[in-house]
Amino acid sequence: MPFRITSAADRGLKDIGWLQSNFSLSFGPYANPERAGFGLLRVFNDDFVQPGNGFGLHAHANMEIISIMLAGSMNHIDSLGYKEVVHKDWVQIMSAGSGLRHEEHNVGDDEVNFLQIWIEPKLQNVTPRYQRRHFPQEKRRNQLTTVVSNEEGTAHCWINQNARISLGHYEAGQHLEYALNPLNKCVYIFVMDGHLTVNGQAVSRRESIGLWETNLVRIEATAESQFIVIEAPVNH
Repeated sequence: MPFRITSAADRGLKDIGWLQSNFSLSFGPYANPERAGFGLLRVFNDDFVQPGNGFGLHAHANMEIISIMLAGSMNHIDSLGYKEVVHKDWVQIMSAGSGLRHEEHNVGDDEVNFLQIWIEPKLQNVTPRYQRRHFPQEKRRNQLTTVVSNEEGTAHCWINQNARISLGHYEAGQHLEYALNPLNKCVYIFVMDGHLTVNGQAVSRRESIGLWETNLVRIEATAESQFIVIEAPVNH
């Protein structure tokens, strides 16, 4: 079972004062050929945005863009007509498709921390779409909660790719087994807080592990932990 671990200190970094971006995969100024995506997962950024600041109007096309809110409040305004505010424990997606423009800013009094995730789409140039869902932390204790899937439904957000994103919040001593198709899927796990053992490998706070060529991933929480699991195709 091949795997790759990225430590917190080994991530790329962009710090311009109002924005601190930590890059687990190549993005923007961080170009690392050994981390040019993981399967069809192309971007995984751990972003911190100071109050009153944010990202001005910019365009996206043919990418599935997911934001996982870990702290703070951030708005979302796009060319589809949506004007939303998302807070901690909200997940939002943009299925950018044939193209849209959006902006987002920290509209609260505290620092925003969110995970920015990009996954390549299954179909090109589809009609753009925005969606958001709330996943309260207190309802996710000691279970793995699907927050993004390729399946339509009211319980999660859905995207244009055969992928799945889940959030875990487990007490120390709890464990789970995650099954996947080893022929065309890989799994990427990032620890927001706490400490995990993943198939025998130790993964600590703000570290990630990517695994492939396996059909079962065993995750054990050796401390109270919050983490994200991304299952994505290895290729088209």
